[in-house]
Formats: sequence, C-alpha cells, structure tokens
Amino acid sequence: MIVKTKKYALDKKAYRRAGMRNVLREQWWVGLIVLAISSMAFVIPSNWWWIGALIALSLYLLFWIIQFAGVTQLEQSKMLFEKLSYEINSQQILIKMNSKQGMPMKWDQIKRAWVDKKQIVLVVNKAQLMLFPFNAFKTQNEIKFVETILKRKGLLKTDAPAEQKA
Repeated sequence: MIVKTKKYALDKKAYRRAGMRNVLREQWWVGLIVLAISSMAFVIPSNWWWIGALIALSLYLLFWIIQFAGVTQLEQSKMLFEKLSYEINSQQILIKMNSKQGMPMKWDQIKRAWVDKKQIVLVVNKAQLMLFPFNAFKTQNEIKFVETILKRKGLLKTDAPAEQKA
C-alpha cells in the first residue's frame, strides 16, 4: 500500500517547536550539567553559581532557538517549507514537488519518530525533521498504516494509537 498525502506546506512554527522538542529529548544530559554547576553553590557558597548556571542554560536554549529559526529563513532550506506531497510506503518516502519531480528518502535515513496529537514527526538528524500533520492524510487508516510502518522499522516506540493521545 502507498499512502499519498495531500499537498501541504510545512508550518515554520510547528517545525521550530518540534525541533526544540527533539533537541531537548536528545540532549537531556545538559540539565545534569546545569544541576552540577548549581550544586557548586553548596560547596563554595555564592549566588554566582546559580546565576552562571541560569545564564549557561539560557545561552544553550537561545543557540538552538536561533538554529531552528535560521533554518526556516535560509535559502537552502526553502524547499522544505514549500507545498509538497509525499508518497509513503514500506521501502521509502517519496518527496514530490510535482507529478514529475521527486526525491526518495530511504527509511534507514530516519533516526527516530514520534506521534503527538496533531502530527507524525520523523527525525532525520538534530536539525532536520519531517512533519506530517494528520490533516495531510486522507483517512484515519492511512495514519494507522504509517504508524505501523514506523513500528515495524523500529522508529516508533509507543503502543498507543494517535487518536487516544490527549
């Protein structure tokens, strides 16, 4: 079975939100560094440890916010945010600009996936994501089929279907 999505443009705000969620999920250990710096206030009493940890965390988050905001503005990534359609099957994802031009993406290029209440997110790398909003699919069965493919490929770890998530 081949799932053909409707032609849609990727929402820049949703892309930035999903990108930040992905970075925070992948780099959770940064929180441990902030806690370690903050805990130095108990060894050498000073409020500067707390302030330094807060500044470091703020700069780290600001760096990633700027990265994802920049991706949405760059000329090289302009194609990501144009109206595209996708054909998804168990071998590949075909990204189609029109009926004659397209680019295949094999499943082994996808590192991880997750499903939230509005979309399916595929992580290619830290800064590159593919978002499939549920309204891009024609039926609920297509969403379930894509989730089944993701589970078979070992990319989706959750067992709850998308419509049960709140």
